[in-house]
Amino acid sequence: MNFQTRFAAFCLKAGGVISNPTDTIQGLSCLPKFEFSMIRILQFKHRSNAKGLILLASDVHYFKDYVKDTSLLVNVTIDIQPTTYLLKAHRSTSQLLTGAFDTIALRLTNNQLITNLCTVTHSALVSSSANITNKCNAKSVLDLKVFFGDKLDYIIPPKTYNTQASKIINLQTGEKIR
Repeated sequence: MNFQTRFAAFCLKAGGVISNPTDTIQGLSCLPKFEFSMIRILQFKHRSNAKGLILLASDVHYFKDYVKDTSLLVNVTIDIQPTTYLLKAHRSTSQLLTGAFDTIALRLTNNQLITNLCTVTHSALVSSSANITNKCNAKSVLDLKVFFGDKLDYIIPPKTYNTQASKIINLQTGEKIR
């Protein structure tokens, strides 16, 4: 594991907000145990807390504390096209994650950076696109600096393969939302 990844994990464990490439697009990340960090992400993005945030992880066991019925986690898989799944949230799950809904958004990935960050932090990552609400996503460190100034605690530069958002499926209803 390189220095960049170790330092990003250190920032996350200290309650920081980082920007990092994900399996889809450049994201903003923090750990879900830090409510103040999730609030920072929402403020940076000018995002309504009614929308909720995604949990991203390399293994479904990182999701078990956030879902009502853990037996449904067997249906959360890594697909060819990255997929975000909606499941009923556990009653103790932060409303910053669920927003105005009774579901939580979960995405499983085998992305090596995310795998390393989850392993070192022993946690799923809160993830949201690295942009201001209704603006294009950051594609460079310069974009990140323009959008967020010096508010981010650490930046792992975007990768060129980060281009598309994930599809979204409600596991309760089978509905394909995106």
